[in-house]
Amino acid sequence: MVATTFAADTPLAVTGLVAAHGVAGNWVWWNMVAGGILTVFFYARLWRRAEVQTDAELTELRYSGRPAAILRGFRAVYLAVPINLIIMGWVNLAMVKILGITLGIAPFGAMVLLFAVTFGYSLLSGLWGVVVTDFLQFIIAMAGCIVLAFYAVDAVGGIDALLARLPERYGSTEAAVSLWPGAGSSWMPLTTLLSYLAVQWWAAWYPGAEPGGGGYIAQRIFSSRTERDGQLATLWFNVAHYAVRPWPWIVTALCAAVLYPGLADPGTGYVRAVVDLLPPGVRGLMLASFAAAYMSTISTQLNWGASYLVNDVYVRFLRPGADQRQVVRVSRAATALLFVASAGSTWVLGRLGSIEGAWRLLIALGAGTGAVYLLRWFWWRVNAWSEVSAMAASLVTFTVLTSTGLFDPADPLGSSQLMLVTCGVTTVVWVAVTFLTAPTDRRTLEAFYRKVRPGGPGWRRVAVEAGLPVDPIAGGPLSWVNWVAGVVAVYGALFGVGKLILGPRLEAVWYLGAGAVAFALIARNLSSRGSTEQRAE
Repeated sequence: MVATTFAADTPLAVTGLVAAHGVAGNWVWWNMVAGGILTVFFYARLWRRAEVQTDAELTELRYSGRPAAILRGFRAVYLAVPINLIIMGWVNLAMVKILGITLGIAPFGAMVLLFAVTFGYSLLSGLWGVVVTDFLQFIIAMAGCIVLAFYAVDAVGGIDALLARLPERYGSTEAAVSLWPGAGSSWMPLTTLLSYLAVQWWAAWYPGAEPGGGGYIAQRIFSSRTERDGQLATLWFNVAHYAVRPWPWIVTALCAAVLYPGLADPGTGYVRAVVDLLPPGVRGLMLASFAAAYMSTISTQLNWGASYLVNDVYVRFLRPGADQRQVVRVSRAATALLFVASAGSTWVLGRLGSIEGAWRLLIALGAGTGAVYLLRWFWWRVNAWSEVSAMAASLVTFTVLTSTGLFDPADPLGSSQLMLVTCGVTTVVWVAVTFLTAPTDRRTLEAFYRKVRPGGPGWRRVAVEAGLPVDPIAGGPLSWVNWVAGVVAVYGALFGVGKLILGPRLEAVWYLGAGAVAFALIARNLSSRGSTEQRAE
């Protein structure tokens, strides 16, 4: 999971955020911690119990009739083609920039070579090969980023010298290294920060941070050996993704902001540091780490997109009786199709001007759909039309508000206002549609309840009518305790590591101490829950 979300674009995007707004600029994605931890303790075990191959397949397990079939097919094509191509396009775009700066040659050929190798092993090995190579590529990519951070700090004369030079670029050291936006900051007004912390993490759909899980995060949970493995893997992903991985990027970004203050594209300061600061042998390691990060993401995107086209389109609608040989052959063709199409999306996305712009676009585009994805597991009345209307309302509202110029998704204040309005409109629409349309077939609801066992008051009516026990929400009250503790643990580790590097180190002790206590509480709760379940069995 963490390897997939470590693409060639992420160090560049983080560097751009830090160059423009200091360390606090990362709240654009740091705000998603609460949603990620919610997936760990409430949804990971449910995804594993569903025993589906894609999150689109879940629609026909949860809903019934033609609406469910239409939703499954539409969602599969929507995620496999436009959304997938946007993601691969910005990853390709980042690799084009990296190779253009580091090698000084036309980068297209080198990118095609990397893409072709990735395409080859993804085609031949499927998910198993993708997971194994992701594991190795993450180690290489992370090692390269840590090495670059050390060289960058050395180039500016050490951490103390870096802190002394930051006022040249940001006006003050505090503005550069503060973990929170300054009071009255124009780039992140209080309204924007509050919308991030109170709304965006649950309301907006974003790949890798879907409310309640989904996409390739759910794909990894499906493939885990047990529910517990899936849950622990998702917990480790959130710790590594938010608390461990960012700081080598951030430190290098601060150094690049000092060393390269006049870049037209600040994100490329990260790549400039590779070229200027690393000796030839180490520079080769760093290029290998970029290649590893790029390939780990592209391999997953190809496999993930092909899984939708094969499982949810070809096998479901075109050839329901296809044997395994036919399925494998079609999966290879689907992988090749996505491989070719992503090349075109790279140049289209180049018009957005920055990778951060693509991030903001995708977040704004998925605003408002998160609530229905969360509630479909715990409220029987949500039906297929709820999801269809949420997706449609979000898309239409976003298009109208941006095309008329009312809100600018590239502007922090505009993007938060756009998200809040889109979320409000979308929620009103899908709730109204839910009550105006017929509920899911009773037999489908009962079968889903028996198989997934979500529990909670939202399923009481179904359970009572079917003569089934009314179970509590999976995990019971401890899940809420673990969720709060998980958020504290991840933010404590994130802030503690940052303070350990940039100071003051006394604050690091408090943050890391809070994180350690929260982790200990989670470990105790999970251990006691496991023992209880074992005794029950």
